Amino acid sequence: MEYGFHARVAGPFDATVQRVLDALKAEGFGVLSDIDIQKAMKEKLGHEVPAHRILGACNPPLAYQALQAEPNIGLLLPCNVTVRQGEGDIVEVGFLNPDLMVELTSNPALRAVAQEASARLHRVRDALQS
Repeated sequence: MEYGFHARVAGPFDATVQRVLDALKAEGFGVLSDIDIQKAMKEKLGHEVPAHRILGACNPPLAYQALQAEPNIGLLLPCNVTVRQGEGDIVEVGFLNPDLMVELTSNPALRAVAQEASARLHRVRDALQS
């Protein structure tokens, strides 16, 4: 099983981040965390790296259902979405595959939640590519 799926988006990095945030919101996701990898690598290690952010996306109703089915599922939440500068004006957007929740826990009660989260995140990806 692939652990993620991706979109390649042409355009400026910051505008792409905003497009990702808007598309996530349209699918019922909020962003609980926003980790700026570029800034962290510069501050902590003195290394220059291309723009790269990790967005911790959460759909509260789906997260609640998952937590009811598997109390320790918080280890796998939220659904991470990465946005990183690729070559030229291409921005790579990656999505963690929610189906991994079922694979890693072997809990079939998570299947419906994972399928719904996956469908929503695939629609986000598709919206970015249109």
